[in-house]
Amino acid sequence: MAETFCIETGGDFACFTRPEMKVERVSYDVITPSAARAIFEAILWKPAIRWQIARIEVLKPIRWVNIRRNEVKDVVSASNVTTVMNGGQKDLGIYVDVGKQRQQRAGLFLRDVAYRLHARFNLQDDSKHIHRYPHLRCVDADSNENTYAKFAEMFKRRARKGQCFNQPYLGTREFAADFRLVEDITNETPAISEDRQLGWMLYDMDFTDSVNPSPWFFNATMRQGVIEVPDWESEEVRG
Repeated sequence: MAETFCIETGGDFACFTRPEMKVERVSYDVITPSAARAIFEAILWKPAIRWQIARIEVLKPIRWVNIRRNEVKDVVSASNVTTVMNGGQKDLGIYVDVGKQRQQRAGLFLRDVAYRLHARFNLQDDSKHIHRYPHLRCVDADSNENTYAKFAEMFKRRARKGQCFNQPYLGTREFAADFRLVEDITNETPAISEDRQLGWMLYDMDFTDSVNPSPWFFNATMRQGVIEVPDWESEEVRG
């Protein structure tokens, strides 16, 4: 049985954008499993492991805030990026003061959030789960150098020290997340006492087709502030 690791994270604002909202950002009520996975990967990411979120605990009441902010209309051209990667010359900048690149949009965000996230990881190989994350393929996942104990201790050490490969964030990069390792949950603040049907929520992205990844969803329910997250292979997860 894989060990379950626990971290507490939170911040002043968060936005876990609903994909059905095409223009203005509207957040899910709580953090999504994919956003939670990204926080664990920010602390420790290696090609040889794959994180699986098991449980999400909501530690503060769900509160909302409306914010208007400036955004850019376009994204950097993928063809331009490919040209530069191949040694060509293209402009990869976006100039917000030229034309109508800057647009003001409203967003419905979460404020003053805190979560306790439980996750475990599995060593990757070419026979199990790899179709979900082909970009994490590791041919030597079973080598002596890549052991479960090695990565487990590495994660604990980094989480205790507050180390991360990149700054964890709560949905969007401007909403930075604090985190700390939880080693004894018995003395921690309990989850909020609230039941809520959250509906269909983004679970994660399936990268079988690396060019056009597909979203997968699950029907999330919060019971006494706790959301039990099914495994990838569960029938509850649907594409």
